Amino acid sequence: MTKMTNYEKVCEKDVGQFSSFIQSMNELVAVTEVESEILSKASLHLKQLISDDSWLPDDCAQPCAESYAQNLLYKDPSNRYSVVCFVWGPGQKTPVHNHSVWGLVGVLRGAELCDEFELIDGQPKPQGVSHVLKSGQVEAVSPTVGDWHKVANHIEYAPSISIHVYGGDIGTIKRQMMNEQGEVVEFISGYSTV
Repeated sequence: MTKMTNYEKVCEKDVGQFSSFIQSMNELVAVTEVESEILSKASLHLKQLISDDSWLPDDCAQPCAESYAQNLLYKDPSNRYSVVCFVWGPGQKTPVHNHSVWGLVGVLRGAELCDEFELIDGQPKPQGVSHVLKSGQVEAVSPTVGDWHKVANHIEYAPSISIHVYGGDIGTIKRQMMNEQGEVVEFISGYSTV
């Protein structure tokens, strides 16, 4: 018996929400490559998707002990976009990092704390701006609207889950992050599961 992908698990459980979201995204990226238009319209589709969490399989919603989980749910065959489920255990956070492509973050369960950074002279510098993204809210990231941040689970006692949509196969894209020594280094995130 072959192991099911996360996409197959979602499709098996789905009552139409996720498949409708994928169809809407496919239609959108087929007619435009204009980032502002994609972010605006895809944001509405993502808000609709995260308005109910019944479509997400339980095993895609489990936190990992060592680090936040980054579970690939769908990758467009032409690499125009990917959909990823992030599961944040209590106290889990990212390093300061960028994305290098457009992206949308929608909180499905819980809340995320985001600290914003700006690249100045090749170094990400804190902007003194933090905000909490709550369940049902969506925000955009990209090199044109702000691409550097650090994200953490804002809930101290339970996991938070967010659905991310990126303008490419984010698990294979070369990006940058700030390591523990404060140096900017390249990385490829990969996925916790596929």
